[in-house]
Formats: sequence, structure tokens, C-alpha cells
Amino acid sequence: MIERFLSKTKFTSQEDFVKNFKIRVPENFNFGYDVVDEWAKEAPGKIALCWTNDYGRVRRFTFAEMKEYTDRTAAYFLSLGIRKGDRVMLMLKRRYEFWFSIIALHKIGAITIPATHLLTKHDIVYRNRAAEIKMIVCAGEDNILNHVRESLPDSPSVETVISVGPKVPEGFEDFYKGLEDALEFEKPQHPNTNDDISLMYFTSGTSGEPKMVAHDFTYPLGHIATGCFWHNLNEHSLHLTVADTGWGKAVWGKLYGQWIAGATVFVYDHEKFVPADILQMIQDYKITSLCAPPTVFRFLIREDLSQYDLSSLKYCTIAGEALNPVVYEKFYEQTGIKLMEGFGQTETALSIATFPWMKPKPGSMGKPNPQYHVGLLKEDGTQAGPNEQGQIVIYTDKGKPLGLFKEYYRNPELTRSVWHDGIYYTGDVAWYDEDGYFWFIGRIDDVIKSSGYRIGPFEVESALMTHPAVLECAITGVPDEIRGQVVKATIVLTAAYKDKAGENLVKELQNHVKQETAPYKYPRVIEFVDALPKTISGKIRRVEIRKGDEK
Repeated sequence: MIERFLSKTKFTSQEDFVKNFKIRVPENFNFGYDVVDEWAKEAPGKIALCWTNDYGRVRRFTFAEMKEYTDRTAAYFLSLGIRKGDRVMLMLKRRYEFWFSIIALHKIGAITIPATHLLTKHDIVYRNRAAEIKMIVCAGEDNILNHVRESLPDSPSVETVISVGPKVPEGFEDFYKGLEDALEFEKPQHPNTNDDISLMYFTSGTSGEPKMVAHDFTYPLGHIATGCFWHNLNEHSLHLTVADTGWGKAVWGKLYGQWIAGATVFVYDHEKFVPADILQMIQDYKITSLCAPPTVFRFLIREDLSQYDLSSLKYCTIAGEALNPVVYEKFYEQTGIKLMEGFGQTETALSIATFPWMKPKPGSMGKPNPQYHVGLLKEDGTQAGPNEQGQIVIYTDKGKPLGLFKEYYRNPELTRSVWHDGIYYTGDVAWYDEDGYFWFIGRIDDVIKSSGYRIGPFEVESALMTHPAVLECAITGVPDEIRGQVVKATIVLTAAYKDKAGENLVKELQNHVKQETAPYKYPRVIEFVDALPKTISGKIRRVEIRKGDEK
């Protein structure tokens, strides 16, 4: 499969990758027809998806079955009036119906809007109205069904709501009855062009209402680097990415690049994250590759890994937030596996990564993916040199690279504010070392300016995380008359230290940071809290902490 899109499929160095990584883009590319259906022709019995849940249910779907189910789903959606360009929201948790639905929508040429099951009535109404959503497909669970039902009176664009079960209340279409009754699928004459919108995500920004990030039909090809080279997958791989289908991470790790590589996607449909259960899945199903955010690995290393047979696990990648080096070291000590970090946004595919031929530097994101021309710009607009901080930018003067978003839907002003004069401004600050490795600092708004120093929250958080008292922490700046700003640490303590909160522990943590990193970075203000404010996707809302300090 990969040979269809790449003239060269094996690389031995970053230099080789930069020079020879070239993606062929077919005209009117459609992931449903050009990847899923082609696999069904070439290797119909190959397992595309291995799904299991908390209750021991197991379903395996071959590519032939995936073609059959996605065709039937597409025929069903067409019977409900869904056509090219219509917006459909999927609230399907980790149910396998997500894969049926998103591929079916691709085949129709409609626009898929994945959404988390955690959305409330307010969140759903906002999305329905902002995108003029025509149909919602959701898991048939009381909390989801209730929020969807409550949203409908304020959502005039929504014509149809579908439940995939187990509950199908009055007013909801029955997904499986629809599949049974569907006529044979007839491929639309012109489902899409490459430039049409195929997928939209509402970003869980750390401030303001979510933005609608629109991707075109070539977006899956942008994830060839993600699945084939960062995840390092092949036709024998069984890959688990820990992510709900409502997040962008799902198509990064549970769909596009993985199926282009020919890997089997493993899905563990769990209600509650239990580290021991993840380890049990790796052991029982002989998972070969794992991708998860640092938070997941932080929990995994607290388990007794010697109790599990993890010998099948060959490769691990990490993204979603910056990696604290202490997590890398402890996981490597216990498994012998090096965590390969990557960086990207909802607006991009994989932008910077540690690829298999590179020696990882714990805490570094790696080097730019050659499908993007990545740079660092200082505040004065000049290029940052080695060891200088700058905003991560992607140059687009030679055209939009694969995987970069098309626009913020229906918001040209917002699009122009971050993408103009041939440059997309990510809003993230980093630096690179003499070897060309990039190191994450933080969001522009999160960088602290104190006594002439620029301090990134991540470097202080990493230092704090090496102390056994710290379970989670967030670094922000608080106004100071003399220094402009001083560093503040908001800390959630581990269970063993909860009763030790006080001045002695404050001093201990301050001294610890002074020993771990440059002394000027230490937190002059420390606050102990029970929990950190977070977005719906789990990212720390430092803006909320800052607002609280302004009161």
C-alpha cells in the first residue's frame, strides 16, 4: 500500500529522509476508496481492527468486512439525506461504529466532526450552531443521549439523531436497523476533490470558545510520516494509541497512517483508565506498538511492570504534551524501550519527531518532519539560531503542505491572524540545539518574563516532577513590582505528601528546583491544590490559574 504513495519507503538517516521523502498525491484522493477498499481487494482477510472492551467482548474486522460495513453505513446515511459537504458529528467514544461512520462519510464526501462523549448540552449546542450540523451519531448511553436530546430545541440545523445502542430512545434512529434496511451502496459520481473539507475538529483551546479546524481530503496522506515512520509500523504491527475517538489523536493513531502502513489497529474500549488494564492488554493481545501522552506513561511506570509479559512490545511513541525526562528514564529502565517523542497540533499532522534512525534525547521533540518547512522566529521576526527561543512556524510560501489545515471554518479573520504572508504561526515556543533537536518551551502566552529572563513553564515543571511529592503541577507567572513577573507553581501532591503541605515542603521544593535547573527559574510562589483546572481534553488551563491570581 505505502508504495502507492512513496517512491522510497525505507530510510536510514535524517539526511536520507529529508532528501528522499516525497508523497505522491492522487487526484481526488479519498481514504475510503483509495486505502480501505484497496486493502479489501489486495488482502481481504487481513485484520484491520481488533476491538475489545471492559466486559471481555472481542470483535475483529478484516478489511473486506470493513469495506462491507462502511458501504452499508454510507448507503444508510445517504437514505437519511446526507450528501457531499453535509456536517455530521460523531460522539462514539471508542465504539467500532466510529470506524464504520467516518469511512462512510468520507465515501459520501460529507464532513466528519468527531466529538468527545464528555460534551454537555451547552457544548453540543455551540457546535451544532457554529458548524450547522445536520446529523449526530452517538453511543446509546443515558448521559450522552440526554445531552444530545436537550441540545435539539436550540439546534435548528440538526435533522437526524442516530443511536448505535445499546439504548435507542424515541426520536433517535436505530443505527443497526438502518444498516439492515439499507439498499446496496452506489458510489457517488464525484464524492470529492482534494481541496474539499473532509474532517473538522473543535479545538479545546486553553482560552475562548473552541475553533473549528477544517482539513481537506488529502489530510490522511499527511499522516504517512505519523504511522509509517514515527510509529514505525508495518503490515505485522498491532498498534494501540490511547485516545478517545473525539480527539484529533484518534485519527493520528487509530486510523489514517496505521492503515496506510498496513498495521492492525487495536482498540480497548474502556470506561475508566486503569494502568494495570492497559498493561494486561499489551500482554494478552501481544501488542507491538504503543502511543500515549506522557500522563499515561507516568501512571504506567508506577505499576510493577515485572508482573506483566511485555515482550511483544517493540516500540513506543509519546505526544500530546511535553515529556518530562524522568518519565523517559524510568520507562527505559523498566522495559528497555526508548520513548520516541513527537509534536504536532490539531491544525497539523506530525510536525517534529524523533524518528527510528535518530538517537532520542529525553525531553526533546526531535527534528522537523521534512513534509514541513519548520522554522523558529524571534519576537523581532528574525530567525532564531541554536539555543535561542522562538515561535515554531511552518513556511507555506511554496504551497500548503500535506496535513496542514485548510482554514478555521467560517472564520477567515481568525485564519489570517495565524496564517499570513506565507507563514503559519503555531503559537508554540521552542529552541533547538547544535544537533538540530527541538525542545519545547510552552505556549507564547505561557512564557514567563522575569527580571529579563524568559522562562518556559515546561522546564520548571520537569524539574518539579522529579520530586516524589509532586503528582501534577502547573507553572505560571504572577505580577511582581520589581521583577515584572515571578514564577508560581500550582502543585497537586502525591498521597504520601498530602499531609506535609506547608512552609517546610515549599522550601524543600524550591531548593529542589534550584538543584535541577538554573536557580533563577525556581518558583518563588507555591500553592498546593487538590486538582488543576483543565480543558475537556485534559490540557492544563494555565490561563485560569493566571486569572485567579489577578483577583
